[in-house]
Amino acid sequence: MHITVDRDLCCGSGNCVETVPDVFDQDSRDGMVLLRISRPPEHLREAVERAAQLCPVGAIEISRRNSTD
Repeated sequence: MHITVDRDLCCGSGNCVETVPDVFDQDSRDGMVLLRISRPPEHLREAVERAAQLCPVGAIEISRRNSTD
C-alpha cells in the first residue's frame, strides 16, 4: 500500500489524524495534512482506508502497486 495526500485539496478537518495518528499529522502552521508514513505497515491498512473514506474532500489516495504492497 502506498499513500499520497493532496495538500492543496485538504480542508484541514483532521479526520485522518484522529483516525491514524501514526500515519497522518496536521501542519501546525496551516492545519493541512502532513503524511508521516507513505508506506504504512499492513496492520494499519484498515485504519488508513477508513481515514481516506472519512476525508470530506478526497485528499487521501491509496494505491496498491502489487500484492505485497
